[in-house]
Amino acid sequence: MRTNLISEELFASFRDTGHDLFLTGAVSSHGGNMSVRIGDRILITRSGSMLGRLTRKDILETGIEACPEDEGCSRELVVHRAIYQATDAQAICHAHTVHTIHRSLGCDVIVPLDSESKAILGDVPVVTAAQTIASAEAAEVLSAALREGKIAVLRTHGPFAKGATLEEAFYHVSCLEASAHILDMRDSSHAQV
Repeated sequence: MRTNLISEELFASFRDTGHDLFLTGAVSSHGGNMSVRIGDRILITRSGSMLGRLTRKDILETGIEACPEDEGCSRELVVHRAIYQATDAQAICHAHTVHTIHRSLGCDVIVPLDSESKAILGDVPVVTAAQTIASAEAAEVLSAALREGKIAVLRTHGPFAKGATLEEAFYHVSCLEASAHILDMRDSSHAQV
């Protein structure tokens, strides 16, 4: 459903954050998704949209509860809904950041070494679901992890970050990816010794 809730400012936030997610390599050409909560409504990216090239038709409106307007929305709508229902999130970014996913393969918590991520994120939980894409189980474990934290990682699938704005949620994704990259570089240098 095309929405009347999306102001020029809000559309610019979707467009710019999506562009930044793509430019930083946080998502592939058609990967990832974003949403914003406005009262009992959700604005979410369309399934299969290119976050780096969003247009107004790529932002769909639906309800906080399941409804007929769900058609066309990102497959991860079930996860976004659960996070909004369980937390104080006003915006969510989900990315497929390479280093973060790599770290998720071998640990249950990502412990940042860098000062910024330690201060902003703290230790980041890695959660597991048998079905990682668009499942009720993924929605349950991620919403539980995000009750207290700003970001959680679904093993093999990537981070889901919350914020007061899309920019803040993206900041959490980018901090964690930088931290995971530092951890990978440290492990690589230790392996060469």
